[in-house]
Amino acid sequence: MSRDIEALVASMTIDEKASLTAGASTWSTAAIARLGIPEVFVCDGPAGARGPLIEGVGEQVRSLNIPCGSALGATWNPALLEQLGDALGDQTRTKACRVLLAPTVNLHRAPLAGRNFESYSEDPLLTGKLAAAFVRGVQSHGVATTVKHFAGNEAEFERMTIDSVIDERALRELYLLPFELAVREGGALGIMTSYNRLNGRYNAENRELLHDILRGEWGFEGFVVTDWFAGGTAAGAADAGLDLEMPGPARFYGRKLGQAVHEGLVAEHLLDGAASRLLSVFDRIGALDDEELPPIAIDRAEHRALARQAAAESMVLLKNQGVLPLQLSDLRTIAVIGPNAERARIMGGGSAQLQPHYRISPLEALHARLGEHVTIVHEPGCDIDRTIAPISATQLDNGQGGTGFLVEVFAGNDCDGDVVHRTTLDDGKVLLLPGIDPTLPRGPIAFRATSSFTPTKSGPHIISMLQLGSACLSINGNVIFDGITHPTPRGDAYFGLARKELTAEIPLRVGERYELDIEFVSTERSWMQGVEIGCKPVPDPDMMDRAVAAAATADAVIVIVGTNNDWETEGHDRDTLDLPGRQAELIRRVSRANPNTVIVVNAGAPITTDWAVEAPAVLQAWFGGQEMSNALVEVLFGDTDPAGRLPTTFPTCIEHTPSFGNFPGEHGQVRYGEGVLMGYRWYETRKLPVSFAFGHGLSYTSFALGTPTVSAVSIGHAQLHTGAGTIDVSVQVTNTGTRRGAEVVQCYVGAVDPVVVRPLKELKAFQKVWLEPGETTEVTLTLDARSFSYWDPGNAYRGDLNPSPIGLFTDVPESPRGWRIDPGSYCVHIGRSSADIAHTTNIEVTE
Repeated sequence: MSRDIEALVASMTIDEKASLTAGASTWSTAAIARLGIPEVFVCDGPAGARGPLIEGVGEQVRSLNIPCGSALGATWNPALLEQLGDALGDQTRTKACRVLLAPTVNLHRAPLAGRNFESYSEDPLLTGKLAAAFVRGVQSHGVATTVKHFAGNEAEFERMTIDSVIDERALRELYLLPFELAVREGGALGIMTSYNRLNGRYNAENRELLHDILRGEWGFEGFVVTDWFAGGTAAGAADAGLDLEMPGPARFYGRKLGQAVHEGLVAEHLLDGAASRLLSVFDRIGALDDEELPPIAIDRAEHRALARQAAAESMVLLKNQGVLPLQLSDLRTIAVIGPNAERARIMGGGSAQLQPHYRISPLEALHARLGEHVTIVHEPGCDIDRTIAPISATQLDNGQGGTGFLVEVFAGNDCDGDVVHRTTLDDGKVLLLPGIDPTLPRGPIAFRATSSFTPTKSGPHIISMLQLGSACLSINGNVIFDGITHPTPRGDAYFGLARKELTAEIPLRVGERYELDIEFVSTERSWMQGVEIGCKPVPDPDMMDRAVAAAATADAVIVIVGTNNDWETEGHDRDTLDLPGRQAELIRRVSRANPNTVIVVNAGAPITTDWAVEAPAVLQAWFGGQEMSNALVEVLFGDTDPAGRLPTTFPTCIEHTPSFGNFPGEHGQVRYGEGVLMGYRWYETRKLPVSFAFGHGLSYTSFALGTPTVSAVSIGHAQLHTGAGTIDVSVQVTNTGTRRGAEVVQCYVGAVDPVVVRPLKELKAFQKVWLEPGETTEVTLTLDARSFSYWDPGNAYRGDLNPSPIGLFTDVPESPRGWRIDPGSYCVHIGRSSADIAHTTNIEVTE
């Protein structure tokens, strides 16, 4: 039932209104029982609706896990993103939540950025169109999205404090555009600010960003929420237009904001605005009439099918010398090689993680498909662990009839008092949430965790411990690590909360029980505390030789390499573009041993591919979600076309990338020194070679693009500016091959003689089509004013750049700050990638 929000806010006290502006808990807003306003629950995120939980901590509710952001970017399919959004809207409701913390629309500025897997693309138009479609799908279920992270958050380095210094043109033309499209075309109801500063000001207090641009220019009518645990001040945030601080308990909003209003430090109308915007969105999505329900897991068959379609459509065939698709009739033995073959590496790390309905590894999916007809030989070939994986639940006995650890919690800094809380945790992650979990005491805590560990192999093992605090680990009464007496420095795991990993080598025997005893004490205030205990056999030094030998005698070889959620994660950036460990060597040796080798790259971001010259076939599979492995098998055996196209450039080396020299940052700043020449715009303007171009992707069939026709060869400057005129570009697309397949028609526009520095060309429209053999269809792409525009900072900005008496800008006519179209000739390019242009035509923009 719709409420009169204006009257509701008018009936509230200052303190009641202020209570709405801060979370009541980690995942909920405040309730006001007097007025019948319930808690509204929120959840992450981009890869699926996790529910009001933190992955790996506490009891988990399973959910649909869709492909990661870069995989979705590779689909180039907004219609599919809208369907996926629809599925996640439904899943969010099953988790008793009304706000989904997604999508992530920051750009792939730097290929080493740790969270690139979570975002769609290096291109703002592709990102924005996909985001808008996703938003529409989610919000069709009465679920608000929060488009994140607004803005200038293109890396993890010092992300809580760093100042992203971005010139006005780059900001408007690149980094704000995805948010603008999500608002204008998607109707996004929420925006999440990023932790960082933008040109000197923290985004939660950035009035130009939140008030002038977001609400003033774009007409945004939703609410603005902080990223979790972001800092700020009540006065600065209220003046900027921030509506909600998360999570609770509040640090600068909520009660403190109410106090600032009482004291006259913040005008009450600013508080009224925040409360009104929050309640208006909650009313619009129906959240004000919700009954309290528990989160549940509903595994819908149609959602599985959709997730599998998305995973398959995301896979990019980078290279193929006739090896793919594999022909089952030709195979008696397949060697499945690589460290990612027997593990389901289906998502990146951090807040995008969740517990999927099920996991299946590529090796398991191949066994399920091939059954008894083909012999499968598996060898990992090499090891790529960044840190040791936590001990699995099946190897741990908590002594209470279950798996994992028995945990006894004490108030204070030692384990000598009375037990104030007792719980069990499932595996080697012994993590607690003091200050968030109401069952734990406030203030410092200590705990003792015990379990019996039974290894599955004999021989030397590596035992490890990550500490979020300080801990001591004993095995059978022998101290292995003493991080209490000898604390280690801070590392980058767990969002930078954990100390550096400790490791030791110990001998273990299969079947024997080893008693694990952990003593933990708080050493600093933190929302997450505890330890992670890992264990694995010492890697066999002959494992690569065995893999090469297996490959040499097989009819075909599938090598599955890549990264995992430890290498690509929220909280830290990657150190190198290279594949971890000895994977490049493994690829080269296996490719030389068998010419019928397929390389599958299971990673969420670009990697160096200098080894690809020796590989007969290369397939980019990304982090494909819960259906990745099933979709991979379908693509490998030709059940469906590898329909993905690269959403980001794969460079030849890090030194050629646009952010090199301005990444990750120094002295508290990161300068986006490349300006508007980011991504493919940089490589083309600088004439730098790349391994695989933006938009690239092969098919199992072939296509022909006809000569494009345009609705007009010229258009008036005024027609474009007023929105009265557009130009349609039409092109015939024909499947000239023998299989059903997908083609993505890409339209790029570039000024022939630009007045200012502009990229040679920029993506301005695209469309994906599926065609049967011999089928032809016409694709029509529309170009509007923004297709020809650039952002003009105005004369004042030019004066700031050149205040000297020389007066370089004295002959430049007055121009207002805003979008500008210069008259002249523009090239319209139609192609299959930024580097594969089939046709070019010219359009004149007249005075």
